[in-house]
Order: sequence, then C-alpha cells, then structure tokens
Amino acid sequence: MKQPIVLNVSPRAQSGRSASRRLRKANRVPAILYGKHTSPEMLALDGPEFTRLLKSLAGRSLIIELARATNGDKALSFVQEIQRDPITDRFLHVDLQEVKPDETFEIRVRVQVVGESFGVKNQSGVLEISTPQLRVRCLPKDLPESLVVDVTELKVGETFKVSELKPVPGVKFLDPKGQPVVACVEPVAEIASAEIATPTAGAAAPAAGAASPAAGAAAPAAGAAAPAAGGKPGAPAAAGAKAPAAGAKPAAPAKK
Repeated sequence: MKQPIVLNVSPRAQSGRSASRRLRKANRVPAILYGKHTSPEMLALDGPEFTRLLKSLAGRSLIIELARATNGDKALSFVQEIQRDPITDRFLHVDLQEVKPDETFEIRVRVQVVGESFGVKNQSGVLEISTPQLRVRCLPKDLPESLVVDVTELKVGETFKVSELKPVPGVKFLDPKGQPVVACVEPVAEIASAEIATPTAGAAAPAAGAASPAAGAAAPAAGAAAPAAGGKPGAPAAAGAKAPAAGAKPAAPAKK
C-alpha cells in the first residue's frame, strides 16, 4: 500500500451547534469517523493542518492515516464528505470513513483525462466529461489515485464508456458498462446555427392549399346584384334587385 497521509486528530466530548461553533472559533474543525465494525467517533481536526492535507490530495483518492494524540491509536480512512460555509467557505464539518487493510470498500475515484482528442484538434469539437468520478471497490492497498482516460483517438460524435476503461489490478468498476465517461461533441454555437438553418418541416412554408391574401378577396361573390339604375352613388342596392335587361324601355308610370 502507498504510504498514507497522516492526519492528527483528537476526541471531542461535546456535540451540538454551540460546541461546534466553539471549535471553529479555536480554528479547529468538528469531524466524525464512521466505521463498519465500530461506533461513530466524534473528533476534532486542526484547521490549518486539514487545509494542507486537502491541498496535498489535490483531488486524488488516497488513504489517510488518523493519528490519535491521546493514546497513539491509528486508523485508516478516507474523506467521505466536507461541509463548508456557503459564504465564507470555512470548514463546518468533515465526515471520515474508516477502512480495514484486509477488507474491500467502495469509494469514488476521480477521472483524469489525458491526451488531445482528434475531434478537438482537427474537427473543432469540445470535450464533455459526463462522469467526473466513478465508483470502485478494492482493498486499501489497491486504491488508484485516479482513473486515467486517454482521449487521443476520440472523434466528434464519439463517447468513451466505462466498458472501455483499462483494467486496474484489484479494482472492480461498479458503474454500468454502458455509462458514458467522456464525449466529444460539436460546439454549441454550431449546433444552434444548424438548427436555425434547418427549420422544422411545415413551419417555414404556408399550409398546402392556403390562398394568398388577394386571391378570392377582391372579386364579389357570384350572383351579387349591381346597384339599381339611377341609384345614388354609394347607395346600397335593394336586397335581391336585378339589373335591367339590355335594351329594355323604362317602365311607364302608373295610372292614377
């Protein structure tokens, strides 16, 4: 097993918000250690020392050796969760998971992308990391710092999946084999341009058989009556009145 990073811890007897605030004012971080075979143990970490530890980890998956200052006992663990203040970014609480040297455990390991993708270099593609961390099961001595993914041959439209990961001795991948890890896609601007240039079928052209605004609008309806002879301009024609026949004499006035 790789040489673990040592972190000094001390037990804390009090819990609750008030006790945690007092710890943080003293530049210490409240923590808890969970174990498969032991009860949860409340601990206190030195703030600056824990900050240096995280910087040395740099996102890698490494086993941490907890050294208890009181009795000299040691325990192997890894950082399960870190809670931070959303405004000040100060550490609020740390969850540590204890592991045993001879027992397998589950942990999330960071994906490390190496190489320059063919699609990025020659096809103006963009790399997308779909799964930044993968779940694995292994012994502490077999824990990889990261899972390396070589994307040199990845072209636009292609995806690197879990099934294509190189085997790591003593490590079992727990995510589905078909789960995408890294993909090479077209730039978003080009995709948007292509969608604008190719409108949805039936959206650009008017519906088949639709008449133009002028067609059938100017001509009067068939059989519409003309204005009565001698009528004043603009006066409406009587309903059903017919135009006089061509050459017909005016009607004689009625006898009194």
